[in-house]
Amino acid sequence: MNRNNRYCVIMAGGAGTRFWPISKTAKPKQFLDVAQTGKTFIRQAFERCLRIVPQENILVVSAEKYQDLVKEQLPELSTENLLLEPYSRNTAPAVAYSTYSLLKRDPEALAAIIPSDHIIDNDELFSQTISTAFDYIEKNDVLMTLGIIPSRPDTNYGYVQAYGGREAYKANEPLQIKTFTEKPDKTLAEIFISTGEFLWNAGIFLWRAQTIRQEMERHTPGITTLFNGWEGAIGSKIEREFIQRAYTGCPNISLGYGVMEKTDRAWIYPAKFGWQDIGTWESLYNYIPKDEKQNAINADKTLLENAEGNLIVSQEKKKLIAVKGLEDYMIIDTEDALVICPKDDKKFKDFISGIAMPEFEKYR
Repeated sequence: MNRNNRYCVIMAGGAGTRFWPISKTAKPKQFLDVAQTGKTFIRQAFERCLRIVPQENILVVSAEKYQDLVKEQLPELSTENLLLEPYSRNTAPAVAYSTYSLLKRDPEALAAIIPSDHIIDNDELFSQTISTAFDYIEKNDVLMTLGIIPSRPDTNYGYVQAYGGREAYKANEPLQIKTFTEKPDKTLAEIFISTGEFLWNAGIFLWRAQTIRQEMERHTPGITTLFNGWEGAIGSKIEREFIQRAYTGCPNISLGYGVMEKTDRAWIYPAKFGWQDIGTWESLYNYIPKDEKQNAINADKTLLENAEGNLIVSQEKKKLIAVKGLEDYMIIDTEDALVICPKDDKKFKDFISGIAMPEFEKYR
């Protein structure tokens, strides 16, 4: 078994807009310690990967504008292992870029795609799970995703139904996917939860680089044709110019919509390690321990009266946050912004679209 052909690709290019105002354009959430664990998201992801593959087999995909932040937080990462995107085009173009980069290095490469904004409660079990999944894809040409037992009808995740249903999930082995639905509406998510037959797609994928290349060229030719000529361009002095040109025409599409909903090679491996995708304020609320009134508090000093189900986060350590008569709200206090909004991802997303106005540029 050749373990030197195993690679981890950390996805760290997002702008983190759903975590505004703590996460900002200049320094999004993957470079912050949003969950107060003592390490930034990207640092934690990198250290998890070190448990699985050699350091030289860890690649990071990020935006050009975050190049200095990546180098500051991951000083061990070599320059050639940092793949810089000129524009944010969602996950499918990022996977294409990393896939062609791996194939240029190693035609037999196996890849684990690791998002940079996850909290994993058991790193040892995570490593074991990834290693087992690597063993499987080494012998089977499938696109593997890890599945998590859902705890709520969250519309921010993909939902996966495998052949065999809820009983099959107990077997602790990979299963072929029957249906893959990327980010359903709330009604459909509630139906999925009620059946007990669906898992969340954790967004952690494993595959042979050759296999994902074939499936992307089959299902997302609008992306892959833009990378024609990659064999001569990637790893050469014209790589940056080549990628700039490719990304200029790339559609903004996720891997879930572009490939996983369409492919007949999709498999899922039910994961047992503790997992949280900290992508929104609601997801952070679900992660933080609650008081007896179900308030999730990440602030030094609070005074609460008739307050229930709220999320309170303050970066101002000397400030008292006093709240009365609020239910299911979020209060986010930073040095230059204060947000008070219903604790609802959709309402928050609609609300903060207003910061795109020119007069709010310095706060973005």
